Amino acid sequence: MAEQTESSKAEYSGDGQYNADIVAKHYNQLQESGREARTESRIYYMRNFNNWIKSVLIGETLQTIKKQRNHKGIAVLDLCSGKGGDLLKWKKGSISRLICTDIAETSVEQSEVRYKEMMNRERYKDQMFTAEFITADCTKARLREMYKDPNIKLDLCSCQFSFHYCFESLPQAQMMLQNAVENLHLGGYFIGSTPHAQELVHRLRESPDMSFGNEVYRVTFDLPDKENIPLFGAKYNFHLEGVVDCPEFLVFFPVLIKLAEEYGMKLCFKKTFAEYFNEQIKNPEHRSLLGRMQALEPYPPDRGTELMGLKNIDYKSADEFIQEAGQTESSDDRHRRRQQQIGTLSKAEWEAITLYCVFAFQKVKDMKTGETWSGSDIPSVEGQGNVSGEAIDSKRKRRLDEATPSDATEEKVAKSS
Repeated sequence: MAEQTESSKAEYSGDGQYNADIVAKHYNQLQESGREARTESRIYYMRNFNNWIKSVLIGETLQTIKKQRNHKGIAVLDLCSGKGGDLLKWKKGSISRLICTDIAETSVEQSEVRYKEMMNRERYKDQMFTAEFITADCTKARLREMYKDPNIKLDLCSCQFSFHYCFESLPQAQMMLQNAVENLHLGGYFIGSTPHAQELVHRLRESPDMSFGNEVYRVTFDLPDKENIPLFGAKYNFHLEGVVDCPEFLVFFPVLIKLAEEYGMKLCFKKTFAEYFNEQIKNPEHRSLLGRMQALEPYPPDRGTELMGLKNIDYKSADEFIQEAGQTESSDDRHRRRQQQIGTLSKAEWEAITLYCVFAFQKVKDMKTGETWSGSDIPSVEGQGNVSGEAIDSKRKRRLDEATPSDATEEKVAKSS
């Protein structure tokens, strides 16, 4: 992370404006890449894999909502929607209303252009969802006041790969949560994906200095030491090849759970990407989608095609998988397997992917009226649906002292394709 100059330090207002400006500038300047350029990216398969995770999470949640609401119109808030990368997911999900909001004005404009292009291609325009687009810092501004209909009732809020920006301070986290959930129906959901704080802290404490990573990603912490990590404002710079290079903040999940309870939200589940993948790959539809989205790299590669990673370093797990499979097969099966490939990810990409987790909260209480939700919900994960914790100290005296690492860093990703 580049050091601040004296002039840039003077611009920092102390309330997070300096970091917000960096984030907005980064995404405003991020160039839109075509399909050909994306296929040449070192993290092409990683980006597709992350997109698959989002597709499954969004699709599964929409299916749950449809069952609850008997296929009535579904209204969605896409919080920190970027350039509109999930617009097609909302179309496939047959929603009726969408609100997109992001801090980067250029991204919001590009998202609106994408939507209009989708509308122009749509034969049955009356079946397409309506949409509005808002440029705002969701950690500081109350979005409800900017909606065309401030009293709109939402069924779902989705915040993908962006929620961590709000944990710069307690007030920012509170505003982000208020924006995410205050217009939700009772029984509505707040879903998202975010870096997994425990895994980040584990890797930090395993590293010789304040930085760790590989050829694909690098995380550099801006903290005085590794032990006294604050609940809010635990800043690090995240660099992901060609996609991200800006400040982020640890999201300590026990704190998020307690904050969410203050807005009538209950945790349904939190899972690492590895856990979610291993669970959802068992579903034939999701497994098929994994192939259609090219979320795994073919291995061994097609003739004339180069691997994304380094053959002797990044594909040891894939080689072991193929070797173990060969030892348990007949000679005829082995012959057929020579003509087949498996789907995998390079070790460098997998190490980056396993920094993330997905989550889902449900609104179970209206804090104004006291009304509670009595319908069905997404099944809770044992041990994660009701997490206790002390009240949050607004002066941030307590620290994140313990971190349990995910066991997924070295996990194999090798599936027959």
